[in-house]
Amino acid sequence: MTDTTATTTDPEATGTGRIVLLTTSHRVAPGLLSWTAWEALRGADRVLCADPGHPQLPYLREAGIAVEEAYLDAQELVAAAAGGRTVVVVPGGEGDRRLTDGLARMAGSGRVSMPDLELLPGSYDLPGARLLDLVQVMDRIRRECPWSSLQTHEGLAKYAIEEAYELVEAIEDGERHELREELGDVLLQVVFHARIAEEDAEEPWSVDDVAGTIVEKLIHRHPHVFGDATAETPEDVKAHWLRTKAAEKQRDSVTDGIPLGQPGLALAAKLAGRVRSGGVDVDLPEGEGIGYELLALAARADAEGVDPETALRAAARAYRDAIRAAEGVDA
Repeated sequence: MTDTTATTTDPEATGTGRIVLLTTSHRVAPGLLSWTAWEALRGADRVLCADPGHPQLPYLREAGIAVEEAYLDAQELVAAAAGGRTVVVVPGGEGDRRLTDGLARMAGSGRVSMPDLELLPGSYDLPGARLLDLVQVMDRIRRECPWSSLQTHEGLAKYAIEEAYELVEAIEDGERHELREELGDVLLQVVFHARIAEEDAEEPWSVDDVAGTIVEKLIHRHPHVFGDATAETPEDVKAHWLRTKAAEKQRDSVTDGIPLGQPGLALAAKLAGRVRSGGVDVDLPEGEGIGYELLALAARADAEGVDPETALRAAARAYRDAIRAAEGVDA
């Protein structure tokens, strides 16, 4: 590399040089840098990093990059770039903001001939990268929060139901901001339960196992996307899904796997749908009373492609609005 003994030269005297702030994502494995980042590092006269524990340091040094563990303030950094030198700074720690603010003040003063300033992303977050943050935050909360550290699958079950209903309400209200928030609350339940499962003494598993299981299931149940099968219509897709699911589950009855704890109308519609799709020849039970009438309505709704729960909630919301209007209350 170029000799750096004259880094304190007045930048006005011999040229302004170049300062590169190389940013990296902590969500991407250290060392996985872009080609432009490696070019900047290998062509630099000095590479600086004020954080001795920065995760990139071992990989940079393994690649032959001489990294100085030093912090230069804005004025010192401008001086280091004098004479046409290139200085790459690998940010890390609380000094980053002081450095960037200092460079901005110097550039805005108009009294200093500034080097070229470049912000170079060395690695980028992939889609879904913030999920890693969620897993890390949940891990810490589980270890350090007096309430969260004592929770069990059974104790959290009621929250999963509550959050699911709040999500549905946000969808029905058409509130996109609330929808995003409620999706986050549902996602929290998944991550929370997965974190608890890691502590099981006999059969631990993690959120990666949860994700891996659903990925395998989605691929297997979408042969028209990931395999050689073809599906031209939504009906074709549903048929693929049902055949694949039946082969996976090896159920004795079409009713197997239907959760009996779900709302009554949804349960009735699900049973009717399974009977129809499974080709089982069975009539609706006869009997008197509202329950049997609701069962027949739910089966009719499913046959017509209508979700009875959604339909009833929509009607109930309209009824609520009518009540409030009669009371003179804003909807």
